[in-house]
Amino acid sequence: MLMVAGHSIPAYAGTAPIARGLSAKSLGLALVWLTMALSSVVFAEPAPYDALMIGLMVLLPMLGLVTFSNGLVLFLAAWLVLGAAGLISAVGSGAIDVSVKHIAITIFLSISAALIAAFVRNNPERHTRLIISGLLFASLLAVVAGAIGYFNLLPGANELFTKFGRTRGTFKDPNVFGPFLVPALLYCVHSMATARAGRAIVMGLLAGLFFLGLLVSFSRGAWLNAGIALTVYAYMVFVVSRSNLFRLKLLAIVAFALCGAMLAIAGAMQIESIGDLVRARASFTMEYDTGPEGRFGGQLLALKTIAISPMGIGAREFARVLHGQDVHNVYLSMFLNAGWIGGFLYLSIVMATIIAGFRYALHANPTQGIFIVMLSAFVGLAAEGLIVDTDHWRHFFVIIGLVWGLMLSKTPHRQLGNRLT
Repeated sequence: MLMVAGHSIPAYAGTAPIARGLSAKSLGLALVWLTMALSSVVFAEPAPYDALMIGLMVLLPMLGLVTFSNGLVLFLAAWLVLGAAGLISAVGSGAIDVSVKHIAITIFLSISAALIAAFVRNNPERHTRLIISGLLFASLLAVVAGAIGYFNLLPGANELFTKFGRTRGTFKDPNVFGPFLVPALLYCVHSMATARAGRAIVMGLLAGLFFLGLLVSFSRGAWLNAGIALTVYAYMVFVVSRSNLFRLKLLAIVAFALCGAMLAIAGAMQIESIGDLVRARASFTMEYDTGPEGRFGGQLLALKTIAISPMGIGAREFARVLHGQDVHNVYLSMFLNAGWIGGFLYLSIVMATIIAGFRYALHANPTQGIFIVMLSAFVGLAAEGLIVDTDHWRHFFVIIGLVWGLMLSKTPHRQLGNRLT
Protein backbone atom coordinates (compact mmCIF):
# COMPACT_ATOMS: atom_id res chain seq x y z
CA MET A 1 0.00 0.00 0.00
CA LEU A 2 1.14 3.55 -0.77
CA MET A 3 0.18 6.50 1.44
CA VAL A 4 -0.60 9.69 -0.48
CA ALA A 5 -1.97 12.69 1.43
CA GLY A 6 -3.11 10.39 4.20
CA HIS A 7 -4.97 7.96 1.91
CA SER A 8 -3.93 4.39 1.20
CA ILE A 9 -3.63 3.31 -2.42
CA PRO A 10 -3.18 -0.31 -3.51
CA ALA A 11 0.35 -0.88 -4.80
CA TYR A 12 -0.54 -2.29 -8.20
CA ALA A 13 2.27 -3.14 -10.58
CA GLY A 14 1.74 0.12 -12.40
CA THR A 15 2.65 2.13 -9.32
CA ALA A 16 6.14 0.64 -9.04
CA PRO A 17 7.75 3.24 -11.38
CA ILE A 18 6.13 6.00 -9.33
CA ALA A 19 7.51 4.56 -6.10
CA ARG A 20 10.95 4.26 -7.66
CA GLY A 21 10.68 7.85 -8.88
CA LEU A 22 9.79 9.09 -5.44
CA SER A 23 12.67 7.12 -3.95
CA ALA A 24 15.14 8.47 -6.52
CA LYS A 25 14.02 12.05 -5.87
CA SER A 26 14.36 11.52 -2.13
CA LEU A 27 17.89 10.29 -2.73
CA GLY A 28 18.60 13.37 -4.84
CA LEU A 29 17.32 15.68 -2.10
CA ALA A 30 19.40 13.82 0.50
CA LEU A 31 22.48 14.25 -1.69
CA VAL A 32 21.83 18.00 -1.94
CA TRP A 33 21.65 18.22 1.86
CA LEU A 34 24.84 16.19 2.25
CA THR A 35 26.65 18.40 -0.28
CA MET A 36 25.74 21.51 1.70
CA ALA A 37 26.44 19.81 5.04
CA LEU A 38 30.01 19.03 3.92
CA SER A 39 30.60 22.40 2.27
CA SER A 40 32.68 23.52 5.28
CA VAL A 41 35.12 20.60 5.03
CA VAL A 42 37.92 22.15 2.98
CA PHE A 43 41.17 20.88 4.42
CA ALA A 44 42.43 20.34 0.88
CA GLU A 45 41.23 20.82 -2.69
CA PRO A 46 39.35 19.34 -4.38
CA ALA A 47 37.04 19.13 -1.37
CA PRO A 48 34.20 16.63 -0.76
CA TYR A 49 31.77 19.38 -1.82
CA ASP A 50 33.32 19.42 -5.30
CA ALA A 51 32.92 15.69 -5.90
CA LEU A 52 29.34 15.75 -4.60
CA MET A 53 28.49 18.79 -6.71
CA ILE A 54 29.68 17.01 -9.85
CA GLY A 55 27.27 14.20 -8.95
CA LEU A 56 24.44 16.71 -8.49
CA MET A 57 25.15 18.25 -11.90
CA VAL A 58 24.34 14.88 -13.43
CA LEU A 59 21.65 13.65 -11.03
CA LEU A 60 19.39 16.66 -10.46
CA PRO A 61 18.50 17.28 -14.13
CA MET A 62 17.89 13.53 -14.61
CA LEU A 63 15.44 13.52 -11.68
CA GLY A 64 13.61 16.63 -12.85
CA LEU A 65 14.62 18.58 -9.74
CA VAL A 66 15.81 21.66 -11.63
CA THR A 67 13.80 24.22 -13.55
CA PHE A 68 15.65 26.65 -15.80
CA SER A 69 14.31 29.89 -17.22
CA ASN A 70 15.49 32.48 -19.73
CA GLY A 71 16.83 34.55 -16.86
CA LEU A 72 18.87 31.65 -15.49
CA VAL A 73 20.23 30.85 -18.95
CA LEU A 74 21.37 34.48 -19.21
CA PHE A 75 22.89 34.26 -15.71
CA LEU A 76 24.87 31.15 -16.68
CA ALA A 77 25.83 32.61 -20.08
CA ALA A 78 27.36 35.67 -18.38
CA TRP A 79 29.53 33.41 -16.21
CA LEU A 80 30.55 31.26 -19.17
CA VAL A 81 31.58 34.31 -21.22
CA LEU A 82 33.61 35.44 -18.21
CA GLY A 83 35.23 32.00 -18.11
CA ALA A 84 35.97 32.10 -21.84
CA ALA A 85 37.60 35.51 -21.43
CA GLY A 86 39.72 34.05 -18.62
CA LEU A 87 40.84 31.15 -20.81
CA ILE A 88 41.81 33.56 -23.60
CA SER A 89 43.75 35.66 -21.09
CA ALA A 90 45.51 32.53 -19.81
CA VAL A 91 47.10 31.98 -23.25
CA GLY A 92 49.39 34.96 -22.65
CA SER A 93 50.45 33.95 -19.13
CA GLY A 94 53.85 32.54 -18.26
CA ALA A 95 52.28 29.55 -16.47
CA ILE A 96 49.37 28.56 -18.70
CA ASP A 97 48.55 25.43 -16.73
CA VAL A 98 48.14 27.38 -13.50
CA SER A 99 45.98 30.05 -15.14
CA VAL A 100 43.78 27.55 -16.98
CA LYS A 101 43.25 25.47 -13.82
CA HIS A 102 42.21 28.59 -11.86
CA ILE A 103 39.69 29.65 -14.51
CA ALA A 104 38.40 26.09 -14.89
CA ILE A 105 37.55 26.10 -11.17
CA THR A 106 35.76 29.44 -11.60
CA ILE A 107 33.71 27.98 -14.48
CA PHE A 108 32.86 24.88 -12.41
CA LEU A 109 31.70 26.97 -9.46
CA SER A 110 29.65 29.28 -11.67
CA ILE A 111 27.88 26.27 -13.20
CA SER A 112 27.19 25.04 -9.66
CA ALA A 113 25.60 28.42 -8.85
CA ALA A 114 23.28 28.12 -11.86
CA LEU A 115 22.41 24.55 -10.83
CA ILE A 116 21.55 25.67 -7.29
CA ALA A 117 19.43 28.50 -8.71
CA ALA A 118 17.55 26.08 -10.97
CA PHE A 119 17.09 23.66 -8.05
CA VAL A 120 15.66 26.43 -5.85
CA ARG A 121 13.41 27.66 -8.66
CA ASN A 122 11.98 24.14 -8.99
CA ASN A 123 10.50 24.29 -5.46
CA PRO A 124 11.44 27.60 -3.79
CA GLU A 125 10.26 27.04 -0.22
CA ARG A 126 11.18 23.39 0.25
CA HIS A 127 14.49 23.42 -1.61
CA THR A 128 15.68 26.66 -0.02
CA ARG A 129 15.04 25.32 3.47
CA LEU A 130 16.85 22.10 2.56
CA ILE A 131 19.95 24.02 1.47
CA ILE A 132 19.87 26.27 4.53
CA SER A 133 19.52 23.24 6.80
CA GLY A 134 22.66 21.78 5.25
CA LEU A 135 24.54 25.07 5.56
CA LEU A 136 23.56 25.36 9.23
CA PHE A 137 24.94 21.88 9.89
CA ALA A 138 28.13 22.75 7.98
CA SER A 139 28.57 25.93 10.02
CA LEU A 140 27.98 24.07 13.28
CA LEU A 141 30.47 21.39 12.25
CA ALA A 142 33.10 24.02 11.44
CA VAL A 143 32.61 26.05 14.61
CA VAL A 144 32.60 23.00 16.92
CA ALA A 145 35.80 21.74 15.29
CA GLY A 146 37.25 25.22 15.69
CA ALA A 147 36.39 25.30 19.38
CA ILE A 148 37.94 21.85 19.92
CA GLY A 149 41.09 23.06 18.21
CA TYR A 150 41.27 26.50 19.80
CA PHE A 151 40.93 25.13 23.33
CA ASN A 152 42.99 22.03 22.44
CA LEU A 153 40.33 19.64 23.75
CA LEU A 154 41.73 16.66 21.84
CA PRO A 155 45.33 15.64 21.10
CA GLY A 156 46.54 17.31 17.92
CA ALA A 157 43.32 19.33 17.53
CA ASN A 158 45.04 22.69 17.96
CA GLU A 159 47.37 22.05 15.05
CA LEU A 160 44.56 20.68 12.88
CA PHE A 161 41.86 23.29 13.50
CA THR A 162 43.84 26.50 14.13
CA LYS A 163 46.45 28.52 12.25
CA PHE A 164 48.76 31.17 13.73
CA GLY A 165 46.64 31.26 16.90
CA ARG A 166 43.46 31.83 14.88
CA THR A 167 40.56 29.40 14.53
CA ARG A 168 40.15 27.92 11.07
CA GLY A 169 37.79 25.05 11.91
CA THR A 170 37.48 22.64 9.02
CA PHE A 171 38.89 25.15 6.52
CA LYS A 172 42.44 25.74 5.35
CA ASP A 173 42.29 29.43 6.23
CA PRO A 174 40.70 31.44 9.10
CA ASN A 175 39.84 34.12 6.53
CA VAL A 176 37.41 31.68 4.88
CA PHE A 177 36.17 30.06 8.09
CA GLY A 178 34.99 33.39 9.52
CA PRO A 179 32.96 34.57 6.50
CA PHE A 180 31.41 31.11 6.11
CA LEU A 181 29.68 31.56 9.47
CA VAL A 182 28.00 34.85 8.55
CA PRO A 183 24.97 33.42 6.65
CA ALA A 184 24.31 30.97 9.50
CA LEU A 185 24.59 33.80 12.04
CA LEU A 186 22.15 35.89 10.00
CA TYR A 187 19.67 33.04 9.73
CA CYS A 188 19.78 32.47 13.49
CA VAL A 189 19.15 36.17 14.14
CA HIS A 190 16.27 36.02 11.65
CA SER A 191 14.79 33.02 13.47
CA MET A 192 15.10 34.83 16.79
CA ALA A 193 12.96 37.61 15.33
CA THR A 194 10.34 35.46 13.63
CA ALA A 195 10.14 32.03 15.31
CA ARG A 196 8.23 30.92 18.39
CA ALA A 197 9.88 31.24 21.79
CA GLY A 198 11.35 27.72 22.01
CA ARG A 199 12.96 27.79 18.58
CA ALA A 200 14.03 31.42 19.07
CA ILE A 201 15.96 30.46 22.23
CA VAL A 202 17.75 27.60 20.44
CA MET A 203 18.62 29.88 17.54
CA GLY A 204 19.83 32.51 19.97
CA LEU A 205 22.25 30.01 21.50
CA LEU A 206 23.46 29.00 18.04
CA ALA A 207 23.87 32.66 17.08
CA GLY A 208 26.08 33.14 20.15
CA LEU A 209 28.19 30.15 19.16
CA PHE A 210 28.62 31.41 15.58
CA PHE A 211 29.45 34.89 16.86
CA LEU A 212 32.21 33.52 19.10
CA GLY A 213 33.53 31.48 16.18
CA LEU A 214 33.55 34.62 14.07
CA LEU A 215 35.39 36.49 16.83
CA VAL A 216 38.19 33.95 17.28
CA SER A 217 38.73 33.63 13.54
CA PHE A 218 40.35 37.06 14.02
CA SER A 219 39.44 37.83 10.41
CA ARG A 220 38.97 41.56 9.82
CA GLY A 221 37.22 40.80 6.54
CA ALA A 222 34.76 38.46 8.28
CA TRP A 223 34.03 41.08 10.93
CA LEU A 224 33.36 43.67 8.20
CA ASN A 225 31.24 41.16 6.29
CA ALA A 226 29.12 40.36 9.36
CA GLY A 227 28.67 44.01 10.31
CA ILE A 228 27.46 44.99 6.84
CA ALA A 229 25.26 41.90 6.43
CA LEU A 230 23.55 42.37 9.80
CA THR A 231 23.00 46.08 9.10
CA VAL A 232 21.46 45.37 5.69
CA TYR A 233 19.25 42.64 7.18
CA ALA A 234 17.99 44.86 10.01
CA TYR A 235 17.31 47.73 7.59
CA MET A 236 15.45 45.55 5.06
CA VAL A 237 13.29 43.82 7.68
CA PHE A 238 12.52 47.18 9.27
CA VAL A 239 11.43 48.56 5.88
CA VAL A 240 9.24 45.65 4.76
CA SER A 241 7.56 45.09 8.12
CA ARG A 242 3.94 46.27 8.28
CA SER A 243 3.71 46.45 12.04
CA ASN A 244 5.31 48.90 14.44
CA LEU A 245 5.06 46.21 17.12
CA PHE A 246 7.26 43.93 15.02
CA ARG A 247 9.70 46.80 14.46
CA LEU A 248 9.93 47.28 18.22
CA LYS A 249 10.53 43.55 18.64
CA LEU A 250 13.31 43.72 16.06
CA LEU A 251 14.91 46.70 17.79
CA ALA A 252 14.73 44.87 21.13
CA ILE A 253 16.43 41.81 19.64
CA VAL A 254 19.13 44.00 18.06
CA ALA A 255 19.74 45.76 21.37
CA PHE A 256 19.86 42.42 23.20
CA ALA A 257 22.22 40.98 20.61
CA LEU A 258 24.52 44.00 20.81
CA CYS A 259 24.65 43.79 24.59
CA GLY A 260 25.32 40.06 24.40
CA ALA A 261 28.04 40.62 21.81
CA MET A 262 29.73 43.29 23.92
CA LEU A 263 29.62 41.08 27.00
CA ALA A 264 31.04 38.17 25.02
CA ILE A 265 33.84 40.33 23.64
CA ALA A 266 34.58 41.76 27.08
CA GLY A 267 34.72 38.27 28.55
CA ALA A 268 36.88 36.94 25.73
CA MET A 269 39.26 39.88 26.09
CA GLN A 270 40.03 38.73 29.62
CA ILE A 271 41.73 35.69 28.09
CA GLU A 272 45.22 36.99 27.38
CA SER A 273 45.76 35.11 24.11
CA ILE A 274 42.42 36.31 22.73
CA GLY A 275 42.72 39.87 24.01
CA ASP A 276 46.20 40.41 22.56
CA LEU A 277 45.20 39.08 19.14
CA VAL A 278 41.92 41.03 19.04
CA ARG A 279 43.77 44.26 19.84
CA ALA A 280 46.34 43.47 17.18
CA ARG A 281 43.76 42.61 14.52
CA ALA A 282 41.21 45.34 15.36
CA SER A 283 42.91 47.86 13.11
CA PHE A 284 42.14 49.20 9.66
CA THR A 285 45.71 48.58 8.61
CA MET A 286 48.31 46.01 9.53
CA GLU A 287 52.02 46.14 8.85
CA TYR A 288 51.60 44.03 5.74
CA ASP A 289 48.87 46.33 4.35
CA THR A 290 51.01 49.42 3.80
CA GLY A 291 54.00 50.26 1.62
CA PRO A 292 54.71 49.37 -2.02
CA GLU A 293 54.97 45.66 -1.18
CA GLY A 294 51.86 45.65 1.01
CA ARG A 295 48.24 44.92 0.21
CA PHE A 296 47.33 48.48 -0.77
CA GLY A 297 50.51 48.96 -2.78
CA GLY A 298 49.69 45.76 -4.65
CA GLN A 299 46.17 46.99 -5.43
CA LEU A 300 47.58 50.25 -6.83
CA LEU A 301 49.96 48.23 -9.00
CA ALA A 302 47.03 46.06 -10.10
CA LEU A 303 45.08 49.15 -11.22
CA LYS A 304 48.03 50.31 -13.32
CA THR A 305 48.41 46.83 -14.81
CA ILE A 306 44.69 46.60 -15.66
CA ALA A 307 44.81 49.98 -17.43
CA ILE A 308 47.40 48.71 -19.92
CA SER A 309 46.16 45.10 -20.17
CA PRO A 310 42.66 45.00 -21.73
CA MET A 311 42.99 41.23 -22.30
CA GLY A 312 44.21 40.60 -18.76
CA ILE A 313 47.48 38.92 -17.79
CA GLY A 314 46.18 35.46 -16.82
CA ALA A 315 44.99 34.09 -13.48
CA ARG A 316 47.60 33.98 -10.69
CA GLU A 317 50.16 35.84 -12.83
CA PHE A 318 50.01 38.95 -10.66
CA ALA A 319 51.26 37.06 -7.61
CA ARG A 320 53.73 34.97 -9.61
CA VAL A 321 55.40 37.78 -11.55
CA LEU A 322 54.48 41.29 -10.39
CA HIS A 323 53.90 41.44 -6.65
CA GLY A 324 54.62 38.18 -4.85
CA GLN A 325 51.10 37.93 -3.39
CA ASP A 326 47.51 38.01 -4.61
CA VAL A 327 45.85 41.36 -5.13
CA HIS A 328 43.35 40.83 -2.26
CA ASN A 329 40.48 42.41 -4.19
CA VAL A 330 38.22 40.08 -6.17
CA TYR A 331 37.12 42.82 -8.58
CA LEU A 332 40.68 43.74 -9.51
CA SER A 333 41.53 40.03 -9.69
CA MET A 334 38.78 39.43 -12.23
CA PHE A 335 40.11 42.22 -14.45
CA LEU A 336 43.59 40.71 -14.20
CA ASN A 337 42.35 37.13 -14.70
CA ALA A 338 39.85 37.71 -17.51
CA GLY A 339 40.56 41.14 -18.96
CA TRP A 340 38.19 44.06 -19.21
CA ILE A 341 35.37 41.87 -20.54
CA GLY A 342 35.58 39.41 -17.64
CA GLY A 343 36.11 42.15 -15.06
CA PHE A 344 33.11 44.20 -16.15
CA LEU A 345 30.99 41.05 -16.42
CA TYR A 346 31.83 40.03 -12.85
CA LEU A 347 31.10 43.53 -11.57
CA SER A 348 27.82 43.55 -13.52
CA ILE A 349 26.75 40.17 -12.09
CA VAL A 350 27.40 41.35 -8.53
CA MET A 351 25.68 44.71 -9.00
CA ALA A 352 22.70 43.14 -10.84
CA THR A 353 22.30 40.65 -8.00
CA ILE A 354 22.23 43.41 -5.39
CA ILE A 355 19.99 45.85 -7.30
CA ALA A 356 17.50 43.23 -8.49
CA GLY A 357 17.63 41.62 -5.05
CA PHE A 358 16.66 44.80 -3.23
CA ARG A 359 13.74 45.31 -5.59
CA TYR A 360 12.54 41.73 -5.17
CA ALA A 361 12.89 41.89 -1.38
CA LEU A 362 10.18 44.56 -1.22
CA HIS A 363 7.53 42.14 -2.55
CA ALA A 364 5.71 40.04 0.03
CA ASN A 365 5.91 36.33 -0.74
CA PRO A 366 6.31 33.07 1.21
CA THR A 367 10.13 33.19 1.01
CA GLN A 368 10.58 36.91 1.67
CA GLY A 369 12.29 36.51 5.04
CA ILE A 370 14.77 33.87 3.90
CA PHE A 371 15.43 35.89 0.74
CA ILE A 372 16.32 38.95 2.80
CA VAL A 373 18.72 36.81 4.86
CA MET A 374 20.46 35.48 1.74
CA LEU A 375 20.56 38.87 0.04
CA SER A 376 22.07 40.47 3.15
CA ALA A 377 24.66 37.69 3.31
CA PHE A 378 25.50 38.29 -0.34
CA VAL A 379 25.94 42.04 0.20
CA GLY A 380 28.35 41.28 3.04
CA LEU A 381 30.32 38.93 0.78
CA ALA A 382 30.35 41.47 -2.04
CA ALA A 383 31.73 44.12 0.32
CA GLU A 384 34.39 41.76 1.66
CA GLY A 385 35.47 41.15 -1.92
CA LEU A 386 37.02 44.62 -1.84
CA ILE A 387 39.72 43.38 0.54
CA VAL A 388 40.07 39.67 -0.28
CA ASP A 389 39.82 37.34 -3.28
CA THR A 390 36.48 35.54 -2.95
CA ASP A 391 36.29 34.13 -6.48
CA HIS A 392 36.74 30.51 -5.34
CA TRP A 393 34.71 30.63 -2.11
CA ARG A 394 32.14 27.87 -2.49
CA HIS A 395 29.58 29.53 -0.23
CA PHE A 396 29.70 32.69 -2.39
CA PHE A 397 28.32 30.65 -5.29
CA VAL A 398 25.78 28.87 -3.07
CA ILE A 399 24.44 32.21 -1.82
CA ILE A 400 24.28 33.85 -5.25
CA GLY A 401 22.54 30.72 -6.57
CA LEU A 402 19.96 30.94 -3.78
CA VAL A 403 19.34 34.63 -4.46
CA TRP A 404 18.83 34.16 -8.21
CA GLY A 405 16.78 30.99 -7.77
CA LEU A 406 14.36 32.79 -5.47
CA MET A 407 14.22 35.94 -7.60
CA LEU A 408 13.40 33.97 -10.74
CA SER A 409 10.93 31.61 -9.09
CA LYS A 410 7.22 31.77 -9.77
CA THR A 411 6.42 32.24 -6.08
CA PRO A 412 3.23 34.32 -5.97
CA HIS A 413 3.38 37.71 -4.29
CA ARG A 414 0.84 38.20 -1.54
CA GLN A 415 0.29 40.11 1.64
CA LEU A 416 1.92 38.23 4.51
CA GLY A 417 1.74 40.71 7.34
CA ASN A 418 4.83 40.03 9.44
CA ARG A 419 5.38 36.35 8.65
CA LEU A 420 8.90 36.98 7.35
CA THR A 421 9.70 33.27 7.56
